[in-house]
Amino acid sequence: MTAPMVIFRTSTPAVLTDAAFGPLPATWPLPPASTGEDAWLRAVALGGAGRYAAAHAELDALVAPGGRTGRLASLAQSTRASLVRQLGWHAQARGLDGRALAVAGTDAEARSDALIGLAADALGLARFPLAHALLEQAEALSAPGGVRWPWRLPLRLAWVHAELAMVSGDGPRSLRYARTAEQLAADVPSVRHQVKTAMVLAAALSSAGDFDESAAVAARGLQAATTNGLVPLRWALAAMLAGLPSFEGARHSLEELVAVRRECAAGIVRAGGRWRLEVVD
Repeated sequence: MTAPMVIFRTSTPAVLTDAAFGPLPATWPLPPASTGEDAWLRAVALGGAGRYAAAHAELDALVAPGGRTGRLASLAQSTRASLVRQLGWHAQARGLDGRALAVAGTDAEARSDALIGLAADALGLARFPLAHALLEQAEALSAPGGVRWPWRLPLRLAWVHAELAMVSGDGPRSLRYARTAEQLAADVPSVRHQVKTAMVLAAALSSAGDFDESAAVAARGLQAATTNGLVPLRWALAAMLAGLPSFEGARHSLEELVAVRRECAAGIVRAGGRWRLEVVD
């Protein structure tokens, strides 16, 4: 899929916010960063599109060895952790999230992001009690604290709670958290977060045994990921659909889904992503 060429008529921060956390994730090219905050937003948007090498390049100056501390340095480390975790490197992500927590200081937003990331890392490493304990720590920091408090924190918490319940074999509990995420996502500006929520919900439905609705939800998510150039989520949703026992409502053949998965996986490698396990077959 080729993203449309964009002529910028608004400020750089507004364009980057719309690409990273808003309704226009397919925006390309992105305007250059003029501040550290811009660089972080660019990295988030680039990562969402699967442009891993470019995203890491934006983060390099923000996470220089012996460099900065505080909110932005911590968020940059958390973002880098998220990028490597997406490709299966949970142990590497754990070190990055640990550094994110170490440099966050007293910033509640950054500490919450780091703790949720550490919980996701622990989940991926099958350390389920640790993941639960980390989520409990993050929970106290992630409740809304004002009109500017990031909506993404309670949403991320709901995702990881749902995933933890899923891998622990508790499908109904996973589905409850996924439905909470669905309600939260209905009011957020980010298409990317809405698609990720659809993926979590589809997985939870599958874990609860509702394969038909799981396929329908995943198919809608796949369409949105394709339309909006969200390559990593498109890969994950195609892989999920291909593995479901029921395709009713999916609107895709197994061959089509395998082709999409291969296309996305190969594109991610070309864009600088490095999978921990071989996924291009």
